[in-house]
Amino acid sequence: MSTAAFHISSLLEKMTSSDKDFRFMATSDLMSELQKDSIQLDEDSERKVVKMLLRLLEDKNGEVQNLAVKWLGAPLGAFHASLLHCLLPQLSSPRLAVRKRAVGALGHLAAACSTDLFVELADHLLDRLPGPRAPTSPAAIRTLIQCLGSVGRQAGHRLGAHLDRLVPLVEDFCNLDDDELRESCLQAFEAFLRKCPKEMGPHVPNVTSLCLQYIKHDPNYNYDSDEDEEQMETEDSEFSEQESEDEYSDDDDMSWKVRRAAAKCIAALISSRPDLLPDFHCTLAPVLIRRFKEREENVKADVFTAYIVLLRQTQPPKGWLEAMEEPTQTGSNLHMLRGQVPLVVKALQRQLKDRSIRVRQGCFSLLTELAGVLPGSLAEHMPVLVSGIIFSLADRSSSSTIRMDALAFLQGLLGTEPAEAFHPHLPTLLPPVMACVADPFYKIAAEALVVLQELVQALWPLDRARILDPEPYVGEMSAVTLARLRATDLDQEVKERAISCMGHLVGHLGDRLGDELEPILLLLLDRLRNEITRLPAVKALTLVAVSPLQLDLQPILAEALPILASFLRKNQRALRLATLAALDALAQSQGLSLPPSAVQAVLAELPALVNESDMHVAQLAVDFLATVTQAQPASLVEVSGPVLSELLRLLRSPLLPAGVLAATEGFLQALVGTRPPCVDYAKLISLLTAPVYEQAVDGGPGLHKQVFHSLARCVAALSAACPQEAASTANHLVCDARSPHSSTGVKVLAFLSLAEVGQVAGPGPQRELKAVLLEALGSSSEDVRAAASYALGRVGAGSLPDFLPFLLEQIEAEPRRQYLLLHSLREALGAAQPDSLKPYAEDIWALLFRRCEGAEEGTRGVVAECIGKLVLVNPSFLLPRFRKQLAAGRPHTRSTVITAVKFLISDQPHPIDPLLKSFIAVHNKPSLVRDLLDDILPLLYQETKIRRDLIREVEMGPFKHTVDDGLDVRKAAFECMYSLLESCLGQLDICEFLNHVEDGLKDHYDIRMLTFIMLARLATLCPAPVLQRVDRLIEPLRATCTAKVKAGSVKQEFEKQDELKRSAMRAVAALLTIPEVGKSPIMADFSSQIRSNPELAALFESIQKDSASTPSTDSMELS
Repeated sequence: MSTAAFHISSLLEKMTSSDKDFRFMATSDLMSELQKDSIQLDEDSERKVVKMLLRLLEDKNGEVQNLAVKWLGAPLGAFHASLLHCLLPQLSSPRLAVRKRAVGALGHLAAACSTDLFVELADHLLDRLPGPRAPTSPAAIRTLIQCLGSVGRQAGHRLGAHLDRLVPLVEDFCNLDDDELRESCLQAFEAFLRKCPKEMGPHVPNVTSLCLQYIKHDPNYNYDSDEDEEQMETEDSEFSEQESEDEYSDDDDMSWKVRRAAAKCIAALISSRPDLLPDFHCTLAPVLIRRFKEREENVKADVFTAYIVLLRQTQPPKGWLEAMEEPTQTGSNLHMLRGQVPLVVKALQRQLKDRSIRVRQGCFSLLTELAGVLPGSLAEHMPVLVSGIIFSLADRSSSSTIRMDALAFLQGLLGTEPAEAFHPHLPTLLPPVMACVADPFYKIAAEALVVLQELVQALWPLDRARILDPEPYVGEMSAVTLARLRATDLDQEVKERAISCMGHLVGHLGDRLGDELEPILLLLLDRLRNEITRLPAVKALTLVAVSPLQLDLQPILAEALPILASFLRKNQRALRLATLAALDALAQSQGLSLPPSAVQAVLAELPALVNESDMHVAQLAVDFLATVTQAQPASLVEVSGPVLSELLRLLRSPLLPAGVLAATEGFLQALVGTRPPCVDYAKLISLLTAPVYEQAVDGGPGLHKQVFHSLARCVAALSAACPQEAASTANHLVCDARSPHSSTGVKVLAFLSLAEVGQVAGPGPQRELKAVLLEALGSSSEDVRAAASYALGRVGAGSLPDFLPFLLEQIEAEPRRQYLLLHSLREALGAAQPDSLKPYAEDIWALLFRRCEGAEEGTRGVVAECIGKLVLVNPSFLLPRFRKQLAAGRPHTRSTVITAVKFLISDQPHPIDPLLKSFIAVHNKPSLVRDLLDDILPLLYQETKIRRDLIREVEMGPFKHTVDDGLDVRKAAFECMYSLLESCLGQLDICEFLNHVEDGLKDHYDIRMLTFIMLARLATLCPAPVLQRVDRLIEPLRATCTAKVKAGSVKQEFEKQDELKRSAMRAVAALLTIPEVGKSPIMADFSSQIRSNPELAALFESIQKDSASTPSTDSMELS
């Protein structure tokens, strides 16, 4: 044994030592030895080394484990070249098994080897591929093409640069008469399309043509006509069977593999090129529909899958509104798809009754997808669909899966198609569904109960008159559901579904149940007492209570209310929420017939629920209180005190949601609205305002600003409920606002209350009010000034003829108070009715545009908002003038107008939307922008580039500081790119998009933070293009993660660097979720570096924990 071999043998022995330090040092020494050029291991020694390193991967000591991980890649990486040179000759082996294994191994090696070795492999394969007419054995060509396919599947993202040489060769080989070779060629194309969609762009027409040719490739079968096909299927004479066997055996037929490969290639084509959808609808869709008659089950499944991919790509994007904002491309795609619906249904008519379960499942999947993309499109074809559904529901010969699929499909249809389409088929459709409800298998019974529930909801809706008479069906439906409801030995899911179904049945058709209604209600009451079924029973009771049929619930009310009251003490939040909803529904529908003693029991539980710990529960509790106040005011005598004290405490919360505030207003109005009132108006006003008035006396801690707004809203609500008190309340508020003895808090509350009261009760004493408001605008307190400004606008909106001319006059006359007065104008424009503003539009327009060139940016921002709100008053007239200012105005004016565009765009559909096509609205109205992206994107990308002419040096004493004046624009451009990524992904060229993201990874701190988030999002949304350039993306991420802050830097620099590292590591974690990214040598090296560096490893671990607890870490807030 040589000295080197002996040394390595002794190190391997030490690596088994019980001392962890020995194991660590021996492993480290071994790796150092192996890196020397003089060491040449024989095969046996290599095997021992790798085996030992694999064993150390499970070592108890973490440091030894890390070292083994780090070094295991090293010997394998060193052997990559040897492996490649060993494997390439095996492609010519005479043994098929060897060639197959070599193909698989080369595919995996291609993903992990260095760039130089990959180029060597690709060049070798290309050089070995002869021209299609060169004399080469078919087996050799097949092996090379299979190898290309394997490389494409495992490392296709690295093949992009070679495709221009490669694809024409593979296309030529498709034309050879060899089905196995054709299959391999089409599989290679599929891999290329999925991994390199951009590079395959020029070859798409040829690949499409080949797919269309070979998806029909079935030389041994005649598809001439449906009649011939039926004849061939029914012809079963012994002679014809014998003749067929003599001529040709199906075992020798390889053409089905070619058709299957073509179908998969078409699916890859559609999913990788959404921009070509209109062409695909014209060329691919008709061929796919015709191929639904495919005789081979496996191929048929892939044809269905390809068409489903086409349907999913045609699905209108999120936020798409057909009626108002139909984009050309989406609209035309859907129009073409509508034309295909009759063809699809006709082609599937026989398939829906096929003997094969898999074929029928494929039909249901395809039709479900079609109904989702085009709701209502299947209504006229209902006879065919119902016939197919009944066929599968009645199929008891095989597994239950097909019956569950048929039920799920029927449930989907009930949600997408109009109810009238089902009316003629109900006599034939209902019996098999009810048979499934009674089925002994719990999954079928549960699914059938959901379908029965949907049928009742769809065919006898509560919001319109009944078209279909339920009499022939209601008895059977209630009997079969009742049988399930009575049984106690059922699966939990069936119990819950039966209760829910019965709730819908009673709620929709309870007036037709007659004497059966009372036993059903008593049974629901019994289920209410059972801990396992109480939640679904509460929800079913709610459905019965809210029903407009006004059913008599007296038999169960006295017992049900105490049970429901006990549920309010339970910890189960879902039960408390459902119980409060049920109580509110019962109070609204039963009102005075509720037993007072039972109501008292429920009300006693409510004060504990009105608190800050659960705002949703508090909201429902207050809503219920308001309902009970109107129905049985006498019941509130005992609890009004405790409830009010809790409610007033809740109103002091700065986190009070709008829903809780609205519920509180409703309850307070109910308290003073009864005759006689439960609580006196003056007492309630006093209770509401006490926290502010008491604070003025004792000088306690200040209340949050939001509390003043909440209290003001409640004062206004009380004034609206008692109009006779409104005028005196307004006078009292004006006195409080004017009094020099009033504290700041009292004045703020007075002005905010006046703003709200002015909306419901008019402006009150006008002349005095104007003077008080103007005086307050000069107050020394900023809070008082803001409240007075708000009040002036809101009161003015309620009395435009008196207040608006006065407000415009003041804006002209008081330049020092202009900012506050413009805020008032903004409030007035937002609160007033558009028609009432039209007479003043010209004066306001002129005034606002005179202030667009103001020096203060804050003032210009308010002017922009006012302009936006004004344009919405009369869009067709003002928008063209608005556009003219954008083109001709001075710089500040143009900037203000662009800012104003933001205020023209609302979340909801608006008449201005069709006129806004030329303005960007990516967040709220993406469909306005999608068709204009070809013109917008080049301009946007231009703004992401660093402009040297905007970078300047500023001398600060002995130091020089670099200032980048273009940073804000670049940051805005990247934020816009992120918004496009979320809403217009289908219209983006991701490769071009990634080029600019890549540049941003090396930009300023703010830009890098944005691009790290974008990269994480891209890794989720479109992993294939990211994988193609992952080697280039890793370097800037590595540089950020390993960067060190200069010693002596301020604390903020360390914090910024930590946040930057954290953001970069999130992007790395997102990249590592791409399945094949770990095969990249550079990524593998960086992963190893992260694991071996304690600081980076800890950071990576914390990122993974964060992402596990909050899945949406890669979202970004753009304000």
